Amino acid sequence: MKTATATTRIEIRTGYLASDKSQAVAELQKSSTVVLGLASLLCGAWAVACMTAGLIASGGPVALIVNYFNALS
Repeated sequence: MKTATATTRIEIRTGYLASDKSQAVAELQKSSTVVLGLASLLCGAWAVACMTAGLIASGGPVALIVNYFNALS
């Protein structure tokens, strides 16, 4: 009769050395975050410029609201 033995293999990692690939991925994530942030900033600045131009062209905030409702109806 054979004796049953249970073996378990446990690997313990004490530290993690980042490879070149994971460093490249981290740099890509950083640069894409910067690009998306700058694009969002550009869109926000454009929206503020458009609202400012609309306020100036209509004659003030109240006139802007009146003109907006006139455009919808």
